[in-house]
Amino acid sequence: MGLLLLTTLLLLAVLASIAIGSRSLSPGTVYTALHDALTCPGGPFRCQAGSTAEEIVRGLRLPRTALALVCGLALGITGALIQGYTRNPLADAGLLGLNAGAAFLAALSIYLFTFTAPEQYIWFAFAGASIAGIVVFTVSSLGGGKASPLSLVLAGAAVTAFLQAMTNAVVLLDSAALDTYRFWVVGTVNGRDADVFWQVLPFLTIGVVLAVAASPGLNLLSLGDEVARGLGVHIGRSRALGLAAIVMLCGAATAAVGPIAFLGLVVPHLARVFTGPDYRWLIPYSGLFGALLLLIADIVGRVVARPGELQVGVTLAAIGAPFFILLVRRRKLVNL
Repeated sequence: MGLLLLTTLLLLAVLASIAIGSRSLSPGTVYTALHDALTCPGGPFRCQAGSTAEEIVRGLRLPRTALALVCGLALGITGALIQGYTRNPLADAGLLGLNAGAAFLAALSIYLFTFTAPEQYIWFAFAGASIAGIVVFTVSSLGGGKASPLSLVLAGAAVTAFLQAMTNAVVLLDSAALDTYRFWVVGTVNGRDADVFWQVLPFLTIGVVLAVAASPGLNLLSLGDEVARGLGVHIGRSRALGLAAIVMLCGAATAAVGPIAFLGLVVPHLARVFTGPDYRWLIPYSGLFGALLLLIADIVGRVVARPGELQVGVTLAAIGAPFFILLVRRRKLVNL
């Protein structure tokens, strides 16, 4: 029932995201535009827009909404996985160096190749997050031969500090690179077309499958390494599977919309209020909550600064900070 309710709220948020903007559209207009686009003789979305409203829906609102939906889903699941594998209730994607890796290669590609469009540097950002995740896991496994929660956090902090310094050095070399980079690093779904959505969708799909496969092992790992090993869990293989899911989800989402703060931190705590610590339920709840919050933040950003808009990263931080404080004060945080 909870998943059904969340799905219903998510569908309403999708419709609101398509209808609300600098030019608001009525529900009837949205329905007509979507119906005409889906039923055109040449195939869905293959016909030219028949009206201004249809052009707005198809060319601007629909790709933006779809990207916010899948990236919010990915970042919510990523937050749950990272907090589970590090056993740290304050962990998010930045803790393992994924955001820093994506930022470094994105800034470097912008500087070296003068990229300006997201679809140009998205692959570099994804590669940066992937490389950073592999380096953190490798470094944390040195010595003892296994990546413990503490060693993952320490390795992630070291890699993050180094990559942030390198990123600052790159963006200070060129003002044009700084202008493009600062628009990406704040976190936004504005200006992303359908090409960006289709580029990241395969990686997000694989990441969700890996996350679902990792959830039973993560439940046992939360009992402690020795207990999990005694129950037949291969610790290294389980953590490698989880890290692969985290890299796929967080790398693709961060590459597409930038490092969005607070989402991966707040969403798992909100989901635990309803699910408890069982990751078989926590992962789908976190994904749905993440998509819902990102869509709501995007809608709020369009409304409060109309006819302009606030970037979704700014809006989400403004909403997420007091909301997280409220959760803490009401003692609703469930122990890992």
